[in-house]
Amino acid sequence: MAKLLYYLVFSVVWLFSILPFRMMYLISDFLYLIVFYIAGYRKKTVFSNMQTAFPDKSPAEIRHMASLFYSHFSDFLLELLRCINISVNQLDKRMKYLNPEVFEELAKENRNFALVSSHYTNWEWLINLPLKMRHRLLVIYRPLKSKVADRLSKYMRSRHGTVMIAMEHIFREAVTCRSQNKLFAVWFLADQRPPRNSRFWTTFLNHETAFFEGAEKISRKMGMAVVFLHVEKVKRGYYEVTLKKLFDNAAETRENEVTLACVKEMEAEILREPQYWLWSHKRFKHTRPENINLITE
Repeated sequence: MAKLLYYLVFSVVWLFSILPFRMMYLISDFLYLIVFYIAGYRKKTVFSNMQTAFPDKSPAEIRHMASLFYSHFSDFLLELLRCINISVNQLDKRMKYLNPEVFEELAKENRNFALVSSHYTNWEWLINLPLKMRHRLLVIYRPLKSKVADRLSKYMRSRHGTVMIAMEHIFREAVTCRSQNKLFAVWFLADQRPPRNSRFWTTFLNHETAFFEGAEKISRKMGMAVVFLHVEKVKRGYYEVTLKKLFDNAAETRENEVTLACVKEMEAEILREPQYWLWSHKRFKHTRPENINLITE
């Protein structure tokens, strides 16, 4: 039964994915009206997050920002479905890498690296990342509750060679790659919300916020470079990727230096164009425990 359901969902998604882009974005316009004005999808969370991050903005400004977010979010949902069969040529046209030579330089230096980004603009159309580098791309993966959605997600994200690894196995996989003399990169979406008892808390978007330290721990322990990946939305359906090498060798950094640098990069991109961040998840849900210090430097 589960297998039949998977193929049914796959077929429906595939049919949506072959629509002309013009028609796809017309559907997105209709979806925007539903999620913002009628259904109000996670509207309370979105408004609360924005008010926390921008306490000086008026209710009218917050509403305008939220409207822009839902417009982009509707585009993103339709673009996500496109991942099931979008061609490499289409991806190269719509997701341009401005300085992919950063990857090549790291390969020539025989340097493995941590790739860090956030849930900003369209991270799902980065499924062609393995084609832009000589490294084996390892992506930290959390299984979805729905087996059908989980299988579909794995299929779309691994179409071009991405290796999906469960969080608890990522370090072991990195060690295996190194022992086999294989170049590898580990991709971290660094704005995931960790548990309340996390050790690393800092100020982020005007709020005390916890972050996972995985990128720092693995890169420092294994002497990896750290690269931040920024995706800018140029216009509807078109994006540009900029790579910024933050550290040549994380093993030479101070404690917390890598995590703080990544947090600052994420915060800067969100402040530039806040409507493109994923405001619909409860990023500011927890409060810092009294026994954990706030890290600022």
